[in-house]
Amino acid sequence: MNEPATSQTYHAQLRRLAELTARVREQRAEAQQWYEQQCAAADRAVAESADEVNRAERELLAARQAQERVEAEAAVLWQELNSRLGGGGRRAGAPPTPAPEATGDPAVLLEGVRDLLRRTRQPGELPGNVNPLLALCGVLGAMVAYALGALVRALGARDDGDLAVGLPVLALVVTLLGPVLGLIPARVIADRQHAVLSPRPVLIVVIAGLTTTLLLLTLPLP
Repeated sequence: MNEPATSQTYHAQLRRLAELTARVREQRAEAQQWYEQQCAAADRAVAESADEVNRAERELLAARQAQERVEAEAAVLWQELNSRLGGGGRRAGAPPTPAPEATGDPAVLLEGVRDLLRRTRQPGELPGNVNPLLALCGVLGAMVAYALGALVRALGARDDGDLAVGLPVLALVVTLLGPVLGLIPARVIADRQHAVLSPRPVLIVVIAGLTTTLLLLTLPLP
C-alpha cells in the first residue's frame, strides 16, 4: 500500500506547483508581450509600406505629368522650328524621340531651345552681297512704272475727251512711283533672308529706281 505523504512533502509539492504556475504565467506574459510587439512591428511595417506605395504613386503621377508637359512643349517648339524652315514641316521631319542616355533637367534644355528660337526670331540686317539685287529691284520697279505710265499716256493720246487731259497726269504719277515700286520685291528678298528692310537697302532701291526713272524721263517721248 502507498504510504500517505507527509505534510512536509505536501507543502514542498505545493510550493513546487506554485513556482511552476508562476513561471508559466511569466512565460505566458512574455509570450503575449512578444506577440504584441511583433504585431505592432508588423503594423508599423505595413503602414510604412503603404506610405511608401502612396509616395511612389504620387511621384509616378508627377513624373507622368512632367513628361506630358515636356512632350507637349517639345512638340510646340518643334512646330515653331518647322514654321521657320517652311515646307510644311517636311524639312525638320518628325520630332525626335527621347534619348535613353539623356541626362539633365528637361526644363533647362527646353529653356535653352526657347532662347535659341527667340534669338533666331529677331531679324537681322541684309548682307552686303544682296546690294546689286536690291539695286536691280529699284531698276525693274522704275521700268515697270515707266512702262505703265507710257501705256496710260498712249491711252490718253487716243482719246479726244477729258481722258486726254487726265490720263497724262495719271501717267506721270505712275511713273514717279517707280522708285518705290522696287521696294515690293526688296521686301520679299528681306523676308526670305529673315532680315529687316532697314534704311540702307531702302536707300539702295530708291536711289536705283530714282536714277532709272530720271534716265527714262530724259528719253524722247515716242
